[in-house]
Amino acid sequence: MLAPPTFAQRRSAGFSAGLATLALVLSLSGPSPAAADEADARALLQAMADYLAAQERFSFSYDNSFEVVTAEQQKLQVAASGTLVMERPDKLRATRHGGFANVEMVFDGKTFTLLGKEANLYVQTEAPGTVDQLIDTVRERLHKALPGADLLMADVYQILMEGVVDVKDLGSGVVNGVECDHLAFRAAEVDWQIWIRQGAEPYPCRYVITSRTVDQAPQYTLELRDWKAGAAVAAADFGFAAPAGATRVDPQDLQAMQGLGDMPSNFTLGGQQ
Repeated sequence: MLAPPTFAQRRSAGFSAGLATLALVLSLSGPSPAAADEADARALLQAMADYLAAQERFSFSYDNSFEVVTAEQQKLQVAASGTLVMERPDKLRATRHGGFANVEMVFDGKTFTLLGKEANLYVQTEAPGTVDQLIDTVRERLHKALPGADLLMADVYQILMEGVVDVKDLGSGVVNGVECDHLAFRAAEVDWQIWIRQGAEPYPCRYVITSRTVDQAPQYTLELRDWKAGAAVAAADFGFAAPAGATRVDPQDLQAMQGLGDMPSNFTLGGQQ
């Protein structure tokens, strides 16, 4: 079965072959096709944002990775998987499990807790308000981010489109067997792409951010799977009960705590593995 035509195949003026490489030339014939592509991409992103905002309860599993660049300009990937369940406007429980950390995050509308399961350490901070407000609090106080934080906000479209200067509709793509619309965006310092499920449930399947102003342009990648919404979401407990023997630590000591950080202990900033 032939794959649907790509954006390049539909919009390119042609492509030329070199002696050792095949160069793909993207040449839009005029302003009208480009404008149509941009309008389509914006409409697809807005439809995704509207769908997400309308879901009072949803859950998903995810795989994510972020790239680290060593002093020798070698790219290394740090990978993890996890789950998330959320009830708007102010309830959330998420996990992240990698080779270096096994953590759980719980928010009940008043208090945010970060638990290192293997270290049996936890941090708590008062954070009354919505999930939108929590995301800012966690970033500012704990210097951390919730999984897919941009996609959890009440107005995803406004958050994602801030500073965007270029928009492209790249046609269809398949992520984990799911047919998606593939969109690409450019801002002053980052490029980002998103794959949105086609059909009645336009949730994000893959989200990639490329930091252009950082050496070697490292990427952050998030892939969502097992999406559920509404009544399909299993009931969740958003309260926190400390495990037996768990030690509470001060948020100021968080970065030094093994099993609670975002980086493996054998990675050092600006160094090598």
